[in-house]
Amino acid sequence: MTNDLHTVVSAMDSVFSHQDSSTGWLWQPLLRLLARGEPVTIAEVAAATGRPGEDVAQAVDRLGDTEYDDLGRIVGYGITLRPTPHRFTVDGTPLYTWCALDTLIFPAILDRSAQVESPCHTTGDPIRLTVEPDRVTDVEPETAVVSIVTPNDLASVRASFCNHVHFFTDTAAAQPWLSEHPGGSVLPVADAYQLGRELDAAQDDTAEPGGCC
Repeated sequence: MTNDLHTVVSAMDSVFSHQDSSTGWLWQPLLRLLARGEPVTIAEVAAATGRPGEDVAQAVDRLGDTEYDDLGRIVGYGITLRPTPHRFTVDGTPLYTWCALDTLIFPAILDRSAQVESPCHTTGDPIRLTVEPDRVTDVEPETAVVSIVTPNDLASVRASFCNHVHFFTDTAAAQPWLSEHPGGSVLPVADAYQLGRELDAAQDDTAEPGGCC
């Protein structure tokens, strides 16, 4: 277990830099459409990306964790319309994310500020913060930390990564989780935000950037 930001960034980048980037062009437009708070159709993604609907449908099919409603519309990928512990409010629109790190990464991608509320994974006490596109503010409590794991398999990024990335009120509250995840880390919220920015920047250096979740 390490809580050193640079060590965690290096370990994470070594994994995510090898993920399939063939659908990277889909990432930002899909997130921005989901941030409206309504289900997203393939036709809407095609219009937003300027790509044929068939290409969009095939790309979405390759995103193994994509959530759909009964009509086949997209309701979740990183940002989701289905409740999770991580409340993510953008321009007054109530949304959710798959993990704590998502709440820190997505405001920069959306170019919108977000109000975040998530329970401590151990105590259930609420953790609240505001995430701007370029910084984190108003973290309550100030001692809050985020758990991080380095996934071995990205076939399902939600199962291997997102489901293990939580908020805790402080490092002491994270100790039970650390005991169960000896290879895991916890970072202060500001460091976790920086981790997200550096991972996103590393992805931007590729031909077709993707994202962590």
